[in-house]
Amino acid sequence: MANTAQARKRARQAVKQNAQNSSQRSTLRTAIKAVRKAIQAGDKAAATTIFQQSVSTIDSIADKKIIHKNKAARHKSRLAAAIKGLSA
Repeated sequence: MANTAQARKRARQAVKQNAQNSSQRSTLRTAIKAVRKAIQAGDKAAATTIFQQSVSTIDSIADKKIIHKNKAARHKSRLAAAIKGLSA
């Protein structure tokens, strides 16, 4: 347990920040799953529109340093490649 007022405050802040980061990570996973679901359905047009929305979500979460920028780029690249592989 934290002994000083400063350490107690940092512990409180860490709990709040952890909850916020967890929520953001969940949003990221949901966005990725939505694109994968559209790809599984084989609908290239829907997958493309969902992908464009997901890219902004992925980028904003990477900008907040919740995930590394390279991880964000990897997700975007793999999703784009999967969409490209769909037959029109």
